[in-house]
Amino acid sequence: MLCIPAQAELVLPAPAKLNLFLHVIGQREDGYHHLQTLFQFLDYSDEIGLACRQDGQIILHTPLAGVEGKDNLLVRAAKRLQEQSGCRLGADLWLNKRLPQGAGLGGGSSDAATVLQGLNRLWQLNLSSEQLAALGLQLGADVPVFIHGKAALAFGVGEQLQPVDLPEPWFVVAVPPVSISTAAVFSDPNLRRNSPKLSADQLLSMPWRNDCEPVVLARYPQVRRALAMLPAQAEFRLTGTGACLFSGFAKKEDADRMLRLFAVELKGFVAKGLNRSPLHHRLKAKGA
Repeated sequence: MLCIPAQAELVLPAPAKLNLFLHVIGQREDGYHHLQTLFQFLDYSDEIGLACRQDGQIILHTPLAGVEGKDNLLVRAAKRLQEQSGCRLGADLWLNKRLPQGAGLGGGSSDAATVLQGLNRLWQLNLSSEQLAALGLQLGADVPVFIHGKAALAFGVGEQLQPVDLPEPWFVVAVPPVSISTAAVFSDPNLRRNSPKLSADQLLSMPWRNDCEPVVLARYPQVRRALAMLPAQAEFRLTGTGACLFSGFAKKEDADRMLRLFAVELKGFVAKGLNRSPLHHRLKAKGA
């Protein structure tokens, strides 16, 4: 991984999330979908370095392959915060990219949220979490949950959040060798869009599923092959629109043992489920 230089004034995590379930309950006229989903964080993160510039420029020193600089969510987040706050300062940004792209782990949204939180501190803007979340929603529906930093039921397009306390198991996450287009999954005519709208109590007590999983398995043979490859003694589910598949365990040693069963053929990792984002712990430790 890239070593973030000493000139970075803040070095912050941008954690992964899992969608423990995802129901699609309808579609809006603008094409977006009404969802009911459950977010939990992982102690597995990208890492972002930030430093102030006096010339107003936003410079990302670690571009991502295949992503134009102006389209990178880190740059877009910084520029949107700059524009809407009227701040004249700029920023140097560095990214250690650990979370795979198009994987359903929320990497781009988490990166954007970390930039917003970090620059809010460095630029001394003192914007509230609600203000940052509203700004982040302009960048992506998953950004607000990373801003607020608490495991949550989510409604609407995923931006209406109800914090919850969940068990914090160890997760095994399998990473199929493919990047998935969220837009392609949500525009697929075979996507189920009529799941019943349920109460929070119902959602938390019933068996969990992901309405996007059948579409992803049909469209992406890499995910289908990965699921067939995974040991049958554990139930693996898709997170978000994929491509990652996950299963939870009470003990780390059981999760590690499961990973060893498929690690030769398929990439994966073990991570702790968290109800509080590592980003918020880091900011609190730094007095933010």
